[in-house]
Formats: sequence, structure tokens, C-alpha cells
Amino acid sequence: MRRSGNSLGKLSQASLSSEINVTPLVDVVLVLLIIFMVVTPLIQKGVPVNLPVTKDPERTPESDKQLLISVKADGTVYVGPLVIRKDEMEPELKKIFDETPEREVAVKGDREGKYGDVLRVLRAARDAGFSNVGLISQPESRAGEGG
Repeated sequence: MRRSGNSLGKLSQASLSSEINVTPLVDVVLVLLIIFMVVTPLIQKGVPVNLPVTKDPERTPESDKQLLISVKADGTVYVGPLVIRKDEMEPELKKIFDETPEREVAVKGDREGKYGDVLRVLRAARDAGFSNVGLISQPESRAGEGG
């Protein structure tokens, strides 16, 4: 029995290619890049808080030196991602100040929360020694996005 090499040889040469088609890979990577570029500015750092809305808030660049303190509507205080009891707030902030005194403090207060809770955090940060303490708000243009 003799096999015909001509028909099999022509078929394999015509349909097989040793080149890799990278076009679908490039398409997927570009779509992912666009998604990340759109979503990244919308992500809140720290604990999600319903921020108050202001007309034209002053923008300051976020940095690794910035200490983020969040005050939820129920009065719970977070330093970064960690919950801090009210009686532990001043000693904890003092400890952080002793380690890195040049740090900036950004306070995110929930707009449904009590003014006194946010004021207590601001006072504790000042008493700990921080000189650069600010409040974070949300611009009117992003108010409908559920910030």
C-alpha cells in the first residue's frame, strides 16, 4: 500500500502557518487598558464615605505621605483601613506623628454624619502635632456617581 504524499503535502502547506496572530491579543489588552483608565479615577482610597458636595473644591495631589482618616455616618473612625475607637484616636495619631511628623492628614467625613465627629478628628490631628490637616469633598460634577 502506497500512500499518496501529494494530496497530504499540499493540504498541510496551504492551511498551516507558523506565525502567531497577535491582533486579538492587542485588541484585548487595549480594551483592558481603556477600562482601567476610565475606572481608576473613580475609585476612592480608604473606606467608602458619602462625601459632601462643594462647588469648586481645591485639588491637592494624593501622595504616599498622606494619612487618610475616614469618619462614617455612624461616627466610626478609620485611620487608613483600620477602625480606631474614639478613646484611642489621640494616642494613635500621636504615635503616627512621632514616626512621620511631615505627613499630611486628609479627613473624609460622611455628609450624613455629625459635624462634631469630624471636628473631634480634626482637633485630635492638630493636638497630635500635624500642621497640614485638610478635608476631602466631592465636586458637584461627580455627585451623582455615588462617590
